Amino acid sequence: MLGVVVVGIGIAGRVRIRDLLNPMPNTPSENLKLIGFVSRRTLGKIEHVDQITLDEALLSDQVQAAIICLENSFHEEYTRKFLNAGKHVCVEYPMALSVAAAGELWDLADAKGKILHVEHIELLTAEYNLLKQKVSGKELMEGTLHFTGGPLDRQRNGFPAFSGIARLTWLIDLFGELTFKSATLSEDLKQQYWKMTAHLHTKDNRALTWIEERGPGLRRGKQINFQFKSDILDRLPEVPNNHSGLFMKDLNLFVQKLVGQHLTDTPERKRILHCLGLADEMKAFCEQSPSNCHDY
Repeated sequence: MLGVVVVGIGIAGRVRIRDLLNPMPNTPSENLKLIGFVSRRTLGKIEHVDQITLDEALLSDQVQAAIICLENSFHEEYTRKFLNAGKHVCVEYPMALSVAAAGELWDLADAKGKILHVEHIELLTAEYNLLKQKVSGKELMEGTLHFTGGPLDRQRNGFPAFSGIARLTWLIDLFGELTFKSATLSEDLKQQYWKMTAHLHTKDNRALTWIEERGPGLRRGKQINFQFKSDILDRLPEVPNNHSGLFMKDLNLFVQKLVGQHLTDTPERKRILHCLGLADEMKAFCEQSPSNCHDY
C-alpha cells in the first residue's frame, strides 16, 4: 500500500477523498491508502479523514504520494515541495503557469526518481472520445473551438491560455502539434469579462481558431465548427451528461505509473509541454503587443 495525501479541499479535492476511500474493486487505486488531507483552512476531519499540516505531509514516512488540487497559481510551488521531499505527485492541469517551470518540475521528478502525473480528465470524457472517433482519419480544412463560462479569477488561475489549457489539449490531441500565429485579448475588468482569440495552424498549414470567453451570465459550454474535406462537424456529440468516475479513471492512471504498470509516457509529456509552450507564446504576444490586449 502507498500512503497518499490530498492537498486542497475544493470540489476536486473532496472528490479525490471520496474516490480514495471507495476505490473501484480490482483496480490499481486499491493500492493507495489515504493518510490525510492538507488545507489552508482549518477543517478538522472530512469523511473521518484527519487534516494534517503541510510539514507533516512533507516529512511523514507514511506519505509516498500527494494529489494536488489547489488553484492553478499554486500548482508549481506545491509540486516542487513534494518532489523535493521525495514524494510522487499527481497535479491538476495546468501543472505550471509557464513551460519553463513545467520542464524544471519534470527534470526534478526524474532526478528524484519520482512519478509526476498531470491530470487531464478532459481527455477521458465520453463527449471527447466520441468526438475523437468522428474526427479520426479526416482531412481538416479549418476549424474553430469556442468555450464560454462564468467569471474566473485571473490572479489564481492564470492567463486565459493557461486556465483554458483543457481546450488547447483537445485541439492538439485531435490535430497534432500546432503553430501559434497571433492572439487578441479583450477585457472589461469591472464587468469581470474577458475574451481571448488565438489563431493557430496545423502542420498542414490549416487554420484553427481557439476562443476562450468568460463573464457574468455566460453559460458554460463548447461550440465547434470543424470543416473537413469530406464533411463538417458543427456540434459536439450528444452523450449523457454524466461526469462521474472521471477522477477515478485518472487516479487509476496515476497508480498504474506508481506500481510500474504504465511508465511515464514520453508522448504525453511532449503533448503537455507543447500545450504550455503555446500558452506561453499567447501570453507573451498579448503582453508585448498592447494593441492586441485592451480594456473596453
